Amino acid sequence: MSARTMTHLQAGLSPETLEKAKVELKENPDTLHQDIQEVRDMIITRPDIGFLRTDDAFILRFLRARKFNHFEAFRLLAQYFEYRQQNLDMFKNLKATDPGIKQALKDGFPGVLSNLDRYGRKILVLFAANWDQSRYTFVDILRAILLSLEAMIEDPELQVNGFVLIIDWSNFTFKQASKLTPSMLRLAIEGLQDSFPARFGGIHFVNQPWYIHALYTVIRPFLKDKTRKRIFMHGNNLNSLHQLILPEILPSELGGMLPPYDMGTWARTLLEHAYDEESDYCPESYTLSVKDLEKDLSPKNMKRSQSVVEPGVLKRPEKVKSEEENMQPLLSLD
Repeated sequence: MSARTMTHLQAGLSPETLEKAKVELKENPDTLHQDIQEVRDMIITRPDIGFLRTDDAFILRFLRARKFNHFEAFRLLAQYFEYRQQNLDMFKNLKATDPGIKQALKDGFPGVLSNLDRYGRKILVLFAANWDQSRYTFVDILRAILLSLEAMIEDPELQVNGFVLIIDWSNFTFKQASKLTPSMLRLAIEGLQDSFPARFGGIHFVNQPWYIHALYTVIRPFLKDKTRKRIFMHGNNLNSLHQLILPEILPSELGGMLPPYDMGTWARTLLEHAYDEESDYCPESYTLSVKDLEKDLSPKNMKRSQSVVEPGVLKRPEKVKSEEENMQPLLSLD
């Protein structure tokens, strides 16, 4: 590939990644601007959504995440903004210094390993037992993960190579698990699987207890086939994890050769000098109403249209009995 055909949009990619983008993602420098414009032209089919960013580099992330299928890339772009529009409270003050996000980050939600795997993927680790439920909510953890992904997806190498997620469930108690409701888990799946332009190459569960298997059977219907195929349940067999991710780049908690993971590593990267500033935060004070913003952005106040992407893809049903059931803990302590 000559320098002439490589566009400025591919400037951050190494020769190997350029080749991978071409072979695996069908990325063609000669048609890149045209591909981006085709996706941009579909925006008018969804006047009910505020597309807050439509520059070339931004749309390119969605094309890469969907292997340059214009329609699928647009669908993901629409869902990215629709998810943010429907969950305004989650995205209000989405920054590392937000008290709930900061606490979650400092406890390693997420942890980010310094080495990439053999496919150039960034490895995120979650040590589930670290969740201090008295200090921040599950939604704060999800916000911290989404904020972290937003920061990392700026790197074009990761747009092409993607991510791997390892969740270590060691010492995650039944009491902690009982706090997870179907609606919370669904919110996480919608946010990560259906509405974010990242390629997840594998999701690895290690040391998961029986009640995590129980939770998994509840969320399984919401997972795409592609996602299901990428979920590996290793239990306490770390050898099967090491066949996929080399122990040379893993911390000792995961049977790796590196020292134990320092939970504050990624938090210090995002927070810099704000890392050590104390903040008082109580999850009960986290409000779920942002009425002023909702009035402007509520889909009800926006004209609907015949749309390419069915507006219902991410819609929650109107409050009905099932909604109440959705708020119940999956695992009851009674």
